[in-house]
Amino acid sequence: MAIVAERRITAYPWPALLGMAIALLGLLAMVVAVFYPAEFLFPQLWSVQPLAYVGMAAVVLGLGLAVGVYAVAQVRHRNGNGYGGADDWSRLTEQQFETFQHDLGRPMRRILGKCREVRGVLATTGEDVSIVVHELLDEIEEQAPSFRLMMANMQVMINLEIPDAPLDTYPVEPSAVVSRIVERYTGQASEQGKDIVWWAEPEQFGLVYSDAAVLEHIIANLVDNALRYGGDEVEINVTRSPANFMVKVTDNGTGIPAHYRTHLFTRGWTPEMGRSEEKTSSGLGLYISRTLARRYGGDLSVASALAPADGHHTTFTLTLPVGSPVAH
Repeated sequence: MAIVAERRITAYPWPALLGMAIALLGLLAMVVAVFYPAEFLFPQLWSVQPLAYVGMAAVVLGLGLAVGVYAVAQVRHRNGNGYGGADDWSRLTEQQFETFQHDLGRPMRRILGKCREVRGVLATTGEDVSIVVHELLDEIEEQAPSFRLMMANMQVMINLEIPDAPLDTYPVEPSAVVSRIVERYTGQASEQGKDIVWWAEPEQFGLVYSDAAVLEHIIANLVDNALRYGGDEVEINVTRSPANFMVKVTDNGTGIPAHYRTHLFTRGWTPEMGRSEEKTSSGLGLYISRTLARRYGGDLSVASALAPADGHHTTFTLTLPVGSPVAH
C-alpha cells in the first residue's frame, strides 16, 4: 500500500499540476466570457471574444505542459528500472494524452450543456442581448468538437511514431460508430444551418474485425472537414462487400480542384499554403486518416466534382478489410 501511495504522489510533479491549473483557468475564462455581460468585464464590447480565445489558448498550453511533464517523469522512472527508448516514451505519452483527453471531456460537456441552457433561456424569455453573446455561443459550440478532435490527432501522431505498434482488431459495429459521430456533430451542423445524415446498406450491417477507436477517429476527421469546408449537406453511408467495408462522407460544396486533391493527404499541407494565406487548420487530419487506414490494410481516397456543374460535391471514401476472427 505504501508503494502505491508513493506512486500516486510522485506521478504528478508540480509543473504538471501547474499545467492542469492553467487549463482549468482557461476553461473558466471561456465560461466567464459567456455568462457575464460585456460591460461587466470590459468597457469595450469587443473584449469578450478575446477573453474566450485566451481561455482556449490557456487550455491548450496548460494541457500540453501537464502531459509533457508527466510523460517525461514517467520515462525517467522507467529508465531507472531498465526500460526506456523512443518507443517507450511514445507509448507513455499516448497514454497520458488519452487520460487528459478523457478528463477534459467532462468539463467540455458541461460547458456545452450550459451554452444550450443559455440558448434555451434566451429563446424562452426573449431577452434582448448583444449579438456578440450569440456569436460567442456559436463559436464555443462549433469549436468544441474540433478541439476534441485536435487532441485526438495529437495522440494519434505520437502513436504513428512507433513503427512496430501492434494493431488491435476486434469485433466492431461500424454503423454504431457512425451514429455516435453524427450525434456528436449534429449540434454544430444545426448552428451552421447544415444537415448531416447517414445510412447503412444493409440496414443490419453487422460486425467487422477492426479497431473502433481508429475507425471513429478517421470518420470524425472527415465529418469535421465536411462541415468546415463543404456545403450545407453532409451525407455518410456505410456499405460492405465480402472482403471490405466502405464509409463514404459526401458534402455538396463547390468541390476541390484537381491540383489541390493531389496534395490533400500530404502532412501539414492545406490549400491556404498554396495561396500564401494563413492556415485555418494544422493540415494533419487527412494525413493521419490515410496513414491509419493504410496501416490497417485499407485506404482513403477522394473524388470531387466542381461547381457550377450539376451535382458538384466532394466524397472521401474509407475502405477497410472486413477481417475475420482468425486474424484476431
